Amino acid sequence: MRVRLVAVGTRMPAWVRDGFEEYARRMPRECSLELVEIPVAERGKNADIARLKRAEADRILKALPRDSYVVAFDEGGETLSTREWAAALTGWMRQGRDVALIVGGPDGLASEALERADRKWSLSRLTLPHPLVRILIAEQLYRAWTVMTNHPYHRS
Repeated sequence: MRVRLVAVGTRMPAWVRDGFEEYARRMPRECSLELVEIPVAERGKNADIARLKRAEADRILKALPRDSYVVAFDEGGETLSTREWAAALTGWMRQGRDVALIVGGPDGLASEALERADRKWSLSRLTLPHPLVRILIAEQLYRAWTVMTNHPYHRS
């Protein structure tokens, strides 16, 4: 099974790339994590935000592997515990189906992307820096895997 993080944004600082890669590298081969970056739609002074979000959603949808299980990260999504992430990961691995996790741009995801999602999750009720979300998702996936395998990384 492969997990793809499809995220809007292509020019992340080195600390973001390094943080994401650290946790992606820790994932086992049977549950590899890869990043697919989608360019941010150009935002001008009087930009039509809805149109820009739709353009980003079109690119996200084209980047999704066919028949993948899709989780969209959205502030209105359900908030899960680490153990619930682990249960979800266990289910995905049992299905053997590729998973795509989608993260929108600075203005979030368009309805077209949200409608494609099988589930909608929220990382937190807090407003988080957009670049940090990639690292949080990668770390939580790794943590979920360690819970699944009784690895000592996660302490209850």
